Amino acid sequence: MSAGYAGRSTDVPRVLVVEDDDALRDALAIAIRDEGSEVLGKADGTEIPDALTTFDPDVVILDVRLPGGVTGIDVARQIRTRSDVPIVFLTAADGVRDRLEGFEVGGDDYVTKPFAMPELLARIQALLRRSGRATSKRRVIHDIVIDEEGHIVERAGQRVNLTRTEYDLLVTLARRPGQVFSKTRLLALIWDYEHYDPNVVEVHVSALRRKLEAHGPRLIQTVRGVGYVLRPS
Repeated sequence: MSAGYAGRSTDVPRVLVVEDDDALRDALAIAIRDEGSEVLGKADGTEIPDALTTFDPDVVILDVRLPGGVTGIDVARQIRTRSDVPIVFLTAADGVRDRLEGFEVGGDDYVTKPFAMPELLARIQALLRRSGRATSKRRVIHDIVIDEEGHIVERAGQRVNLTRTEYDLLVTLARRPGQVFSKTRLLALIWDYEHYDPNVVEVHVSALRRKLEAHGPRLIQTVRGVGYVLRPS
């Protein structure tokens, strides 16, 4: 493989997303970045050879039905002449023949649309682990330690018992410390429903704060009129 994408950290996994649907490509980029990887998005297959050289991805997410006359199958064939990077086909083409063709040209996994984002992320992580490029599942933010493998949270050396929703909320904020998350964004990421009652977010943030602040100062800050942010003091 190449030396990597200029200006990017070499210890962070890189995922190339080739998807012509702008909204879906953006959603994938957000979700994958929240898992700790860097993302490069492309709308078609015309620039893939250059992307393999300059971005040096650890996983490629590839739609089959791409515009411009170059299909995802064609792109996969191009990739396999240059690299053994794992390829995950993400497509509405769900026939047995479609799947077989995907695997025959070198695909490592095949996910059909519509799909569950957590499942796709789990498959990406599995491929990263197989290649030794998985992100660390232990996060340290100030005096908070989050073990994502064991779903364990400690603060100042003390175990903090959280509900599943409180844990998901903390992990979401901890994956991007310093970034402000709107209530709508948190609803979409945690509850998978953007039009849910925003008061639900307030209730769970308050509960999470009480448990964390039993062991130290406030780290989850409110940005008035915008949302919430985890700011290490």
